[in-house]
Amino acid sequence: MVHLLLAVIYLSFISLGLPDALLGAAWPAIYGPFGVPVSCAGILSMIIALGTVVSSLLSDRLTRRFGPGRVTAVSTAATAAAMLGFSVSNSFRALCLWAVPYGLGAGSVDASLNNYVALHYASRHTIWLHCMWGVGASIGPSIMGMALTGGYGWHIGYRAVGLLQAVLTAALFLSLPLWRRQSAPGGGEEAPAAPALSLGKVLRLPGAPAAMTVFFCYCAVEQTIGLWASSYLVLHLGLSSEAAAGFAGLFFLGVTAGRGASGFLTLRLSDVQMVRLGLSLLAAGLAVLPLPLGGPFPLAGLLLAGLGCAPIYPCLIHATPSHFGPERSQAVIGVQMASAYVGTCLMPFLFGLAANHLSVALFPVYLAALLLVMALAHRRLVRFAGENAGK
Repeated sequence: MVHLLLAVIYLSFISLGLPDALLGAAWPAIYGPFGVPVSCAGILSMIIALGTVVSSLLSDRLTRRFGPGRVTAVSTAATAAAMLGFSVSNSFRALCLWAVPYGLGAGSVDASLNNYVALHYASRHTIWLHCMWGVGASIGPSIMGMALTGGYGWHIGYRAVGLLQAVLTAALFLSLPLWRRQSAPGGGEEAPAAPALSLGKVLRLPGAPAAMTVFFCYCAVEQTIGLWASSYLVLHLGLSSEAAAGFAGLFFLGVTAGRGASGFLTLRLSDVQMVRLGLSLLAAGLAVLPLPLGGPFPLAGLLLAGLGCAPIYPCLIHATPSHFGPERSQAVIGVQMASAYVGTCLMPFLFGLAANHLSVALFPVYLAALLLVMALAHRRLVRFAGENAGK
């Protein structure tokens, strides 16, 4: 049953990733007919992120009350409804409306599952599970690209993903007995050993502000690339919107392939070493992206950036119980993810303003600045963790 439950969690991470890159892939085909500026993608991204911030902060209480199985199934159902809602939307306001359940659904399942995996499985499983998120995030733009190149339109792309999400939702509801039979002491779902921590108490933990900064910057980088890479390829490099929708998926292909390989690297490297390796590869990808060499080099930069991003997020998650203690990990992960989604909310939107009023060519520079802050914050987090371990 334990192995079957792990397979269900893998399926959940695929479901979590499916919608994440759709908006960036579809946006070049959406904003013109809707009569809104290109920067409005940042507004949608912000609405989604605000929903995830709220549900992430509530994840500790929700998971303790309902268990990770129910939280996962209901949250996936909310995102499926949102994708189907996107598929029938004919105005920007309607997209904003359906962005609300999408954001609320994504936050709780992300925090709940990540803590569950960090507590119960080895680092390689954490990375491979996030590799499954990359599978979903790669499939999404591919479906959208096929819908656009086939002449079906972006509505059909969203509808296909929404139906696929609905099938995954049904599978998750059928799996609920597995969570109840999971081997916790005394049977049933494992009960937390400590009461829920308030936001204020989490913020006072040594190293928590540094951890929040790392998550803020990482998700800002990932979401900015996912949302704006396609527009950068179209507006700065002159690719067609159909080609850019497919090529933008190279970033998520890099994330997926990198996480598959990183799982094996964790047998030799620690979480801290894996994060540092990822930061170095991400820096290399951002350095390649703006080079005036033409041809495949910008695409190689996106792929390399994806490889760099691959180990960062899952290794940071897996290290949380060791950094802050297993009894605090669900609360800390919830706050870390809320911080991450604040980055997701604000930073792609700010880049949209910069692209609209200055130039979309600032894309690599903007990402490099976020990377620098992330590297400095991670160094501080590791120092605090080392001091806590020595006490």
